[in-house]
Amino acid sequence: MPSAPTRPSAPLEVRLADDAPAVLAVEEPDDPADWAFTHREALRATVTEHGAVVVRGLGIADAAGFAPVARALAGGELMTEVEAFAPRSAVDGVYTATPWPAHEQMCQHHELSYLRTPPGLMMFACTVAPADGGATPVASAADVLADLPAALVDRFEREGWRLERSYTDEVGASWADAFGTADRAAVEAYCTAQGIEFAWQSGGGLTTSQLRPAVVTHPVTGRRGWVNQIAFLSEWILDEDVREFFLDEYDARPFTTRHADGTPVAEEDVATINEVYARHTRRLPWEGGDLLLVDNLSTSHGREPFSGPREVLAALAEPVVVDDSHELRRHS
Repeated sequence: MPSAPTRPSAPLEVRLADDAPAVLAVEEPDDPADWAFTHREALRATVTEHGAVVVRGLGIADAAGFAPVARALAGGELMTEVEAFAPRSAVDGVYTATPWPAHEQMCQHHELSYLRTPPGLMMFACTVAPADGGATPVASAADVLADLPAALVDRFEREGWRLERSYTDEVGASWADAFGTADRAAVEAYCTAQGIEFAWQSGGGLTTSQLRPAVVTHPVTGRRGWVNQIAFLSEWILDEDVREFFLDEYDARPFTTRHADGTPVAEEDVATINEVYARHTRRLPWEGGDLLLVDNLSTSHGREPFSGPREVLAALAEPVVVDDSHELRRHS
């Protein structure tokens, strides 16, 4: 990353539409990382204002080109993913997309919002645009919160939501992959520090449970938003045969979301949440070289079904401490 801007940062003029994220069209610079560093403050302010911005014209072609741009926008080192749900490779701090069947919709969610320190900024770069579909839709957490049924919001806001996971070698990331270590003592220390209940299973697996806030106040704007993964990590997104397999084989599901007292989140509530998300999503078809910046505490993202090759890289930055005990206490 350059040590100082090479030219003054000009105000950014974005194109706005009701059904799409803000778009900033630029002429491809000689050095995209230098451009990103020069315009970082103005661009970050624009992302805070609009929730998400597509930068079109940077010409990002691969991970080697994306990584310095991401670090320039992050103003330092990128975050290392922890408690991941699926193993994915990383190149210089930049991750491949989360494995997900191309024909299935990936529900709206706030990345790693079950952490006490989730990323505040998500960055996505499209190096290969899909032939059809595959957009990364976004939605305002504040708008979703305002549109959800009051009774549903009230309970989750007062009590929070619980994520339960059962780590196995059959699906998703193993516990060693998710926590970045095969040292059980290190995993236990991490879980204890993060307020995660854990239990080792006789076959070598691990089960965890963690309580997190469902409604979060944005640290800059002060707006309250529906910031969680209650629907995305619900057992109801799994096919029935997959759910039954894990119950029969492991007496546990790979993941599920519950109320604070451990009672299941009803299938109809998950459907309602996803219906509200659908009413508020904005989308723009990917073009090769695009950069999408998402304020992870104000804006959710997902992935639409697609056909043909699709390569989208991701980078995480600006960790934000979410004081879950404080958030839950405020609304008790």
